[in-house]
Amino acid sequence: MDFALSDEQQALREEVARFAENEIEPVATEYDREEKYPHDVMDAAADMGLLAPHIPIEYGGVGYSTLETAILTEELFAADPGIGLCIASAGFGAEAIMAFGTDEQKEKYLPPLTSGESVMGAAISEPHAGSDVSSVSTRAEKDGDEWVINGNKMWITNGSVGDYFVVVCETDPDVEDRYTGFSQIIIESDRDGFSAEKITGKLGIRASDTAELVLDDVRVPEENLVGTRGMGFLQVMQFFDETRTAVAAQGVGIAKGAAQRALEYAQEREQFGRSISEFQAIQHKLADMYTRTEAARGLTYKSAWSVDADSDDVTTLASMAKEYASRVATAVADEAVQIHGGAGYVDDFDVGRFYRDAKITQIYEGTTEIQKNIIARELLGKGM
Repeated sequence: MDFALSDEQQALREEVARFAENEIEPVATEYDREEKYPHDVMDAAADMGLLAPHIPIEYGGVGYSTLETAILTEELFAADPGIGLCIASAGFGAEAIMAFGTDEQKEKYLPPLTSGESVMGAAISEPHAGSDVSSVSTRAEKDGDEWVINGNKMWITNGSVGDYFVVVCETDPDVEDRYTGFSQIIIESDRDGFSAEKITGKLGIRASDTAELVLDDVRVPEENLVGTRGMGFLQVMQFFDETRTAVAAQGVGIAKGAAQRALEYAQEREQFGRSISEFQAIQHKLADMYTRTEAARGLTYKSAWSVDADSDDVTTLASMAKEYASRVATAVADEAVQIHGGAGYVDDFDVGRFYRDAKITQIYEGTTEIQKNIIARELLGKGM
C-alpha cells in the first residue's frame, strides 16, 4: 500500500497552490463581499488548464483522474472556497455527458468548458425536491422531434452564468417503478422560455453563482437527451459518487486553509508577554485541527481512488468521505475563528469567511443526514 503521491501529482499540487496564492488570495475578500462571479480569475484558470480538467484529452481536457482532481480542488479551496468552487464547478454536469452522452454531445459540449468559452451546470434540486431526487416535478414531454420542458430548479450552481445545463426531468410519469420515470436533458440557457434569477445573501461561497431556473415551455431537440430515456435517476446516483468525493475534497481544502491560517496567527499573536502558540490550550487545538484534516484527506483520497477503480464500495466511501470531511471543515474553521478571538469575527482575517463557507459542504450534494442514511443502507445491504 503506497500512500505517496507520484511526482506528477505532487507537481500538480504545488502548481495549483502557486496559482491560488497569486491569482485567488489577493481578490478573495473582494469577490466575497461583492458577491460577484470572478470572470478574470476564470480566464486565468482556463490558461492554466484548471477548468474541467477531468475531461478527456480528446475533448480538450487534461484527463485528470478523480484523485488528481481532488488534489486540485483541495488546493483551490485552501485559498478561497468561493472562487475555488467557481473554478471546480465550471464543468459541473459534464460527468453525465462523459458517461452517457453521444459522441456528438461530447464533441459539442465538452471542449468549450476546458477553454473557458462556456460554463455549465447540473440542475437537479427544486423548491420542493432537494435530497429526494425522486420527487422532481420538472416535466419534459415529447412534441414531434422536440422535448418541451416546464418546471423550476432551485439552488443551481452557475445558474445565471451557465451556458447549458444537464437537467433532471420527469419524462415517464406513469411508470410503476418510481426510479425509471426520469431522464437527463441538456438545455441551453439561450433557449426561449429559459430564465435564471441569481440568489444573493448567501451565508457563504458568495463568489460562486447560485440561481433559480425557470423553464417555461422550453424546447430542445430530441438529441439533447442524455443516455437512455428513463435512466436519469440511476445516472444521477452514479454522478453523486463522483461529486460527493469532490465535496469531500472541498472540505479538506477548507480545513487545510483554516488550520494554516490559525497556525500562522497563533505564532504571531502575543498575550501575557508571549506567543499564544506557547499555551497548551492552543497547541491542543492546533494538534486536533491538523489531525482531523489529515484523517479527512486520507478518507477522501481513498474515495477518489475507489471512483477511479470502480470499486464495489465506492458509494459507501463517497458518502463517508463527504460526511466526515464536511464535518471536519466546519469544526476546524470554528476552531480557527476561536484561535483568532475577536479578530476572527471581522473580515480583516480570512477565517471568518472560511467559517461561513464551510457550512455548505454539509448541505449540497446530499445533506449530512442523507449521507448517514446511505452509509447505513449500504452496510445493512438493503440496496436502493
